[in-house]
Amino acid sequence: MNRTWLGIAAINGALAVIAGAFAAHGLQGHVSLEALSVFETGARYHMYHALAIALAALVPARAAAAAFLAGIVLFSGSLYVLALTGSHLMVWITPVGGLCFIAGWVLLAWTSFQGPI
Repeated sequence: MNRTWLGIAAINGALAVIAGAFAAHGLQGHVSLEALSVFETGARYHMYHALAIALAALVPARAAAAAFLAGIVLFSGSLYVLALTGSHLMVWITPVGGLCFIAGWVLLAWTSFQGPI
């Protein structure tokens, strides 16, 4: 088990809950329904991958954890910025974050098949 990655997972879990609460209670009425939906998608994937980092910390799969963290920053982060600012420059970053998520899952699978956990 890697305690550093587990701690990073826990911090990201808390940040994802904060982002979700902010969307539910702070953004309604201040942004369009489309922007709110974009922000909520970012928060949902943020939480999914905070949990994935925790799983990678338990395996341990450091490369997978790093890919998941990069995905959170790039995918969820770009959706947060897009929803809050309307800047469509972020749409070029979002798919890179999605690729990081995919890479994280592939790395987690690869690490898991390498031998006893």
